[in-house]
Amino acid sequence: MYPTDLKYTKDHEWVRVVSEEAAIGITDFAQKQLGDVVFVELPDVGRVLTQGEVFGTIESVKAVSELFSPVAGEVIAVNGDLGAHPEAVNGQPHDAWMIKVRVSNAGDLAALLDAGQYEALTQ
Repeated sequence: MYPTDLKYTKDHEWVRVVSEEAAIGITDFAQKQLGDVVFVELPDVGRVLTQGEVFGTIESVKAVSELFSPVAGEVIAVNGDLGAHPEAVNGQPHDAWMIKVRVSNAGDLAALLDAGQYEALTQ
């Protein structure tokens, strides 16, 4: 079961919104498909993203994949720990946030999946 306090994209990112701030990462399903994560490239703080825009890449022993922003907004924090420990994405994918964004359009959240819808997508 996927955490019910998160919203999900069909591209396998999750978002946890608290007030106007959204933490973004990849799902357990995504990390299992990727295998051992060896590198994560993330944007600079201050970058403004649109919903669905590529914000970085994640590299594993199997592949390099793009990361897509589930919401529009300004990047207000980047998880620098992932530079030294990208494998954290494999160990705790729903806790290992990659970026935090100040959400500019709360309506973006309406297009996202809840835990049940996401779980059905991955079956």
